[in-house]
Amino acid sequence: MTDLLTGIATDEARVRADDRAHVFHSWSAQALIDPLPIASASGSYFTDYDGNRYLDFSSQLVNVNIGYQHPKLVAAIQEQAARLCTIAPSFANDARSEAARLIAELAPGDLNQVFFTNGGAEATENALRMARLHTGRHKVLAAYRSYHGATAGAITMTGDPRRWGSEPGVPGVVHYWGPYLYRSAFHASTPEEESERALQHLRDLIMVEGAQTIAAIILETVVGTNGILVPPPGYLAGVRAICDEFGIMMIADEVMAGFARAGEWFAVDHWGVTPDLIAFAKGVNSGYVPLGGVLISDPIAATFQNRAYPGGLTYSGHPLACGSAVASINIFKEEGIVEHARSLGTDVIGPELATLADKHPSVGEVRGLGVFWALELVRDRATREPLVPFNATGPDAKPMAEFAAACRERGLWPFVHFNRTHVVPPCTTTAEEIREGIAILDEALEVADGYYTGS
Repeated sequence: MTDLLTGIATDEARVRADDRAHVFHSWSAQALIDPLPIASASGSYFTDYDGNRYLDFSSQLVNVNIGYQHPKLVAAIQEQAARLCTIAPSFANDARSEAARLIAELAPGDLNQVFFTNGGAEATENALRMARLHTGRHKVLAAYRSYHGATAGAITMTGDPRRWGSEPGVPGVVHYWGPYLYRSAFHASTPEEESERALQHLRDLIMVEGAQTIAAIILETVVGTNGILVPPPGYLAGVRAICDEFGIMMIADEVMAGFARAGEWFAVDHWGVTPDLIAFAKGVNSGYVPLGGVLISDPIAATFQNRAYPGGLTYSGHPLACGSAVASINIFKEEGIVEHARSLGTDVIGPELATLADKHPSVGEVRGLGVFWALELVRDRATREPLVPFNATGPDAKPMAEFAAACRERGLWPFVHFNRTHVVPPCTTTAEEIREGIAILDEALEVADGYYTGS
């Protein structure tokens, strides 16, 4: 067979040189980075051109839920490419229809229609637009500790510092404090207090902003990059009740938390709550082909039955992407991946990380569920002083940089953000591989312990 990819570099030096000369990387000062060229990947590991193999505790960007190069998923993409590579969104397509049907079947309540996007940012952006048009209101409440994407509306809704460089943003976004008991903004001492006070905070904000102006409350069901913050008991149900009381749409951003990551098809399933809109991406097909979307409740969908929805994308519902989603969902079912992710959390990751916390004073808190966990690293457990300051860069970030380097030197690729390391491997990772990675974390945490100043 003729090699149709002739010209693609197969040596590290060429790959690195071409990258530095021509690739403009996201979230980076271009002269200060030196991206590692990757030669191959399989299962829960990827390998560089020197043959160094890394156990991936990041799932890249917490999206490779099914693992690398799953043979059935690769074969499905090849099959779809042979059948039909692309068709415009204005046509009906079998792969798109089946993907939408399967996703709607998995969703809670009356979320029966899917608007497909190319990724998570476009999903949250369109969810916001739908909520505004459906309600005729313009404001949206979004949490400070959040990330919703980097398009105009999505980055404005984002609460973390990545928003700053894009300000001023889209008007009408108001930020609020979500629950985070370990660093409570509400001086709470129990999960129940945190939930009650966080909900009262929302009510107070709605009062002073004017309920009649608020289209939606958007939240990450389980906050992802900003800390793996699992909502306390009653919080999501409380948000749902507030939204119902004031005619506000509840948008669940499940881009990171969905499709087995939190041990359920959708993280909201843990709490039996049905949002009005769910944004999804990442794990729906593990990024094998770009895909995201919005699950839409029947009342919101009805708004656009005789009124045109003013939004669209050239590649909405792309056949290659939708075909891969169909295959991925069926593989998840056949191989019990959701159940496996759930048991990894309860039987392996949770207990193993608790053991690390008992051993290492720099571990302030362990939290998570499914294959979605974080270790919060501190200099002092009593004061909870973070190992590095909020949004630390340069010398201030040195302790976390050294910790991450210690992981990589030992063959583990970590996910670090501020003063946290997240344990977010593929949902197909074996218990033995989890223990292998946690053993490396055990060694690397000696670096963090070296900065500990508490008693």
